[in-house]
Amino acid sequence: MYGYGGYRYMFDWTYLLVLAGLALSLIASANVNGTFKKYSRVRAACGLTGAMAAQKVLQLSGITDVRIEHISGNLTDHYDPRTKVLRLSDSTYASSSIAAVCVAAHECGHAVQHQKGYGPLVLRSTLVPAANFGSTLAWPVFFAGLIFSMRPLLTAGIILFSLAVLFQLVTLPVEFNASSRALKILENGHVLGDSELSIGKKVLGAAAMTYVASLAASILQLLRLVILARGRDRD
Repeated sequence: MYGYGGYRYMFDWTYLLVLAGLALSLIASANVNGTFKKYSRVRAACGLTGAMAAQKVLQLSGITDVRIEHISGNLTDHYDPRTKVLRLSDSTYASSSIAAVCVAAHECGHAVQHQKGYGPLVLRSTLVPAANFGSTLAWPVFFAGLIFSMRPLLTAGIILFSLAVLFQLVTLPVEFNASSRALKILENGHVLGDSELSIGKKVLGAAAMTYVASLAASILQLLRLVILARGRDRD
C-alpha cells in the first residue's frame, strides 16, 4: 500500500495521467527531431545559411538592433528579448538547409514580435518569474499538504502549478504567430520558393506540436493534483 498521511490506496491510477503526458511529449519530440533531420539534408536554393537567413529576415523586417550569435547544441535556438540577441544552434547557424533557414526565421519572428510589442509575448515575458516560482515550489508544497493533511497547502500547490500551465498556454499563440510571421517574410522576401515554404511549414508545424504536447502533459499533471486533493478530502 501507498499513502500520504491518512490517505492510503492500493494503486495510484493517476500515474496513468503522467504516463500519458510523457508519451505525448516523447512522440512530439521524436516527430520534430525526425522532421528536422529529414529536411536538414535538403539544401535551400537561396544558398543562405541559418545565420545569413536570420540577418536577411531581420533586414526585411526593418530590425537593426538584434545581434546574431552561435550557441552550442541541437535545436537550442532562441531569441532573448532582454538583450536583443538571437542565438542559433550548431544545427542551424552554419547550415544552408531549408530546415535551418526556417528555424532561424522562426526565431526572427520572435524578434519581430518584440519590436511590435505583440501582446502574448509581453504577457509571457511578464509571467516568467511567476511560472518559474510556481513550477519549483508546486510539488513540494502539494506533497507537504498530503503528508500533513493540510488543505491550504494542497490548494496552494495547485495554484502554483497552475501558473506554470498558464505560461505554457500563453506560449502557444506566441510560437504559432512567430512561425506565421517567419513564413510570410520568407515568402514576400523571395527567400524561399513555394515548394520550400511547404517544407518549412512541416518543420515549423512539427516544432509547434512540441509546445502543444507540453501543455497537454502539464494539464494532465494539474488534473492529477486536483484528483489527489479531492481524494484526500474524502479520506
